[in-house]
Amino acid sequence: MVIHVDRLFRTTLTFAFIHASRCRSYQHHTDLHRAQGPERRIAAITTACEIFDHADETKHNIELQAGAAAILAKTLGVSNDPNEIRMLCSALEMAFRAGFRQVQAAYDKSGNTMIPLLLRLLLWCETAGLKHGDITVLNISRTIMYLSRCSDLRVQLCRHQGMLDALIRVSTAVLTPECRLVRIRIAANLASCEDNKVLLYEREGLLDSIMRMAHLDLLEQSRQYAGAALMDLSSATANQASMANDDKLLGTLVKMILVEKSAVTRELVLTSIQNLAFAKDNRNRLVSFKNGIVLEALRKCLSSDTDSRARRRAAGALTNLACDETGENIGNHEGLLDTLAIVSTRDESPDVQTRASLALTKVANSITVKMECHETLLDALVVASLSTAPNSTSAVFRIKARESENRESMARHTGVLDTLTDICVSAGAQTNDRDNALRALMHLVNEKKNHKIMCSKAVLDALVEGANYEEKDLLDARNSAVRALERLATEFSNRALMARHSGLLIAVAKAVEREAIEDDAGKETEHGYLAKPLLMSLLLAM
Repeated sequence: MVIHVDRLFRTTLTFAFIHASRCRSYQHHTDLHRAQGPERRIAAITTACEIFDHADETKHNIELQAGAAAILAKTLGVSNDPNEIRMLCSALEMAFRAGFRQVQAAYDKSGNTMIPLLLRLLLWCETAGLKHGDITVLNISRTIMYLSRCSDLRVQLCRHQGMLDALIRVSTAVLTPECRLVRIRIAANLASCEDNKVLLYEREGLLDSIMRMAHLDLLEQSRQYAGAALMDLSSATANQASMANDDKLLGTLVKMILVEKSAVTRELVLTSIQNLAFAKDNRNRLVSFKNGIVLEALRKCLSSDTDSRARRRAAGALTNLACDETGENIGNHEGLLDTLAIVSTRDESPDVQTRASLALTKVANSITVKMECHETLLDALVVASLSTAPNSTSAVFRIKARESENRESMARHTGVLDTLTDICVSAGAQTNDRDNALRALMHLVNEKKNHKIMCSKAVLDALVEGANYEEKDLLDARNSAVRALERLATEFSNRALMARHSGLLIAVAKAVEREAIEDDAGKETEHGYLAKPLLMSLLLAM
């Protein structure tokens, strides 16, 4: 390796560094540079290209440490021959194929002079119509891209005069596909820095260029990096309101959700929607945009996208969108609640099932019995309750049943009581689900109009099961079952049926025994001791 470094400095490239340090003016330096002869300079640069043309990062690290970048940049600064510039930019790009630490160290030494020079050359090569100018453009772009991968350099790079102009030109200049890929990757790297997000977004023309790359570029990787840039820009709180009110941006995101072939890019775009929906003030705008086109895109993705990560993001976006102000619009969107219910039950990914259920339950919290979509919601909750993945459907039923205005419609809605009773008696149900389901039944029984309809074999089976719970975490639910039975028995016509129901009197008798022990111990109870009078009323009805 020592021989390699010596060879580097034995090349006549070194004359550029030595002579530059002796010159008192740019003109003197240029004259001296020219005096060496074009053949000798070309030979020196060719040798440098041969030395640097490898994929060994360790060797590139040594080359940068030895000052290769500084020598090449100084030589580049005094050259005006397009062929020399092309070769020097090629050598510089090769030298910067080093590790992050060495790349950053090289920038610290000469970046403040090198980057402005490269940006000027970039614009010149893009507009001058030079022979092989596209090669120079690509190599300059690659060099800047290597630098942009260093997270500590992103703030400085973003603020160099001409850098954002170069990024804007990614979709307006005549560039090769590979060069567009490299350039949009620079934009994505810079956008991932928190301190750059507002600056990049507010630069006129840059967002439009990124959007054009995102949905029009033929290279899948270019669209991915553009999608990543949009995602990062949307994550900045200061950008979200303005982005959510940009019709063109929302239209682009929706189109990409529906037609983009790359699963990675679809996920990035969906994350952008999810980010924008995080801000509460944006939710109405996103839900109502063009008659719910955002909701429709999310629904289609959730129901038919082949990638589980995309479906997960769609569910996450819907979860963020759900709030009191948007609940009715979301609930009224055709097929959306049904889709959430089906996905929460049947999706091949348990994670997607859980997230879809979370979105459904959050929407449910904002839908009232007075809304047209209330019946649709109950249907969806019944379906979602069948999921084997953890979800909070039972908690929603419990919360809904607390509201007196909901109780009659819930008790009479097909499937609700069956769902609650099935959970109560299921040995495989989670403890918290059984607790929620039983308490929901208790709340529904509080409605006098429900007493007759709820005095059924299924409900009584569930309440008897609940009255016999022994798990420590279900002792309060056990008490709720006894209270529910007591309230059912306030309807005189129910008592005979209840007294004859298998196991019911035994369950109530056990409750009487427990209450007697608690009473003797002086334990206070919020609702009073109900089991003994309940037992007496049932015995009298036999």
